[in-house]
Amino acid sequence: MSLRIIIDGYNLIKQSPLFRSADFHSLSGVREKLIERLALYRMVKGNPLVVVFDGWQEGHATEQRTKEKGIDIIYSQRGETADEVIKRLVTHAREELVVVTSDREITDFCQSRKCEVIPSPLFEERVERCCLARMKGLEEDDGETMVAHSTKKKGPSRKLPKSMRRRLQRLKKL
Repeated sequence: MSLRIIIDGYNLIKQSPLFRSADFHSLSGVREKLIERLALYRMVKGNPLVVVFDGWQEGHATEQRTKEKGIDIIYSQRGETADEVIKRLVTHAREELVVVTSDREITDFCQSRKCEVIPSPLFEERVERCCLARMKGLEEDDGETMVAHSTKKKGPSRKLPKSMRRRLQRLKKL
């Protein structure tokens, strides 16, 4: 079963030093650059990506869905925030999900639904590492160890809790 990643688009852009420091002339240019980076990440990892952008102030009367470079893009309808769209997607999801956001409200909602949440800066770091490895023609090396395991004793008493093991399994798929 593949892991589906839902990304809070503007949250990722606002949290990113790359996009904050870049001199883009329009918000559409920033969105295009984000989609390019995510498309490269998707090519390497193969996980389906959904990027949700706010359209609540100037958007269309209905929710707009498009697909660019293999990435599903959703613009919320006028009067609806991207947060509400993400919550709706999480509520109706039938597959394994990871939500990328630094928004506390969405994080709390997703965790109450047993959905994994990755902060935007951490996900961006993974995307950058993946893009660099791709450009260099190398296999991505996940050099970080999330939990230190002791080799002294083995058995059930040293096993991580089931929720933590499930979380680590999902994070490995990123």
